[in-house]
Amino acid sequence: MILYKSLTHSKDEFTTHEPGVVRMYTCGPTVYHFAHIGNLRSYIMEDVLEKYLRYAGYRVDRVMNITDVGHLSSDADTGEDKMLKGAKREHKSVMEIAKYYTDAFFADCGKLNIRIPDTVVPATSRIPDFIEMVSRLLEKGYAYEAGGNVYFDTSKLDEYYVFNKHDAEDLAEGVREGVGVDVNKKNKADFVLWFTKSKFEDQELKWESPWGLGYPGWHIECSAISVKELGEYLDLHCGGIDNAFPHHTNEIAQSEAYLGHPWCPQWFHVLHLNTDKGKMSKSSGEFLTVSLLEEKGYDPLVYRFFCLQSHYRKSLVFSWDALDNAVAAYDKLIAKIAALKDEGPDDEDGKAVLRARFNEAMSNDLNTSLGITALYDVLKAPISGKAKLSLIAEFDTVLSLGLLDRSAKYNEKAKQKAATPSSEEGDPRVLALIAERAEAKKAKNYARADEIRNALAAEGITLIDTPQGTTYKIG
Repeated sequence: MILYKSLTHSKDEFTTHEPGVVRMYTCGPTVYHFAHIGNLRSYIMEDVLEKYLRYAGYRVDRVMNITDVGHLSSDADTGEDKMLKGAKREHKSVMEIAKYYTDAFFADCGKLNIRIPDTVVPATSRIPDFIEMVSRLLEKGYAYEAGGNVYFDTSKLDEYYVFNKHDAEDLAEGVREGVGVDVNKKNKADFVLWFTKSKFEDQELKWESPWGLGYPGWHIECSAISVKELGEYLDLHCGGIDNAFPHHTNEIAQSEAYLGHPWCPQWFHVLHLNTDKGKMSKSSGEFLTVSLLEEKGYDPLVYRFFCLQSHYRKSLVFSWDALDNAVAAYDKLIAKIAALKDEGPDDEDGKAVLRARFNEAMSNDLNTSLGITALYDVLKAPISGKAKLSLIAEFDTVLSLGLLDRSAKYNEKAKQKAATPSSEEGDPRVLALIAERAEAKKAKNYARADEIRNALAAEGITLIDTPQGTTYKIG
């Protein structure tokens, strides 16, 4: 398999420290709010990568953290504490907020067919491990105490900005808007490993440590959890491109200083999901969630399909029109699969050729767009319906688009439609309202579309949306 390496900016053969075994770490969510669909794009693409590695025969040991303490909102160790911000917003404790949004995150993962990693570790459960790592970095001379906090000393490194060859001033604190200067630091690039003094005097999560009552910096959690769960050599580290600096940069610095040797050669970064206004974020006014997609009538798996149509290393622009195009393509795909009959010989030679096309696409830096093309090739191939359904099921263990499940539901709806008396489909008033609702949805007037559906439902009329249009039944 060939993967792009963020550290070298080149595509190279994927190798592992132990043959046949992938030790994979994923930066998990900061659970202070719902995940927006931009966040979830990264988790979708990481999910496909993990599933393809398993499909290709690797044993994958995957770990993900849950950031439930100490994640600050700026690029440096300044700014708002996101967990504290969430707790204040909802008048709950930090742990109540963490539990609620952790559950919400995994619920969204379920709707998107994202596999939960083998090991999920909340940061608050590993405080002793963080303290041990910070203590060791102090002993080795890579950290220092100042102003009540413990900092990592980046001047002790031969190279700090490992992902990009920036001048130090380009990424230093105080350069970016909203990032202030921490007078306790020896060097501008130094970062906090442990806080005992910060502006968050009302931070409710604090632990005893050799340096006083406090809490960990954001970056230390991923390093300590990864080393504890996966050992000294990590094969693959995943996250959104916005984590490359400073989070992943700081992980590499502290992990390799702690271990005394290179740590992780392969970093898998997924680029942003953008809108026409720029990068999608919780503060941009475009806070789009899986639940919101559902409220507007979209199947979450259509969003997954939308993401897979683009390469993970390309920024993807979201719009409702683009999502509607994905709906149309997905529905046509489901209809074609639904039309297949599970009959005929299971042509292994024909399947081998088609399987090779799928592997060629997916093993070339996870080209999911060509992977989907290989799926369409199956539908066009001169092999039996039985062989086609077998391959579609096989490929969907990686793509996880719910293809066979949705095609079965499609056929069930078709049967229900056929059983509906034609007299129930011909009321001109109802048909006019259905047409008005379709125009409202097209114009993004979802309030009016919902109003029409609800009004008809109050009359005992149920609307049935299908790829061919909307029908209805009475009762």
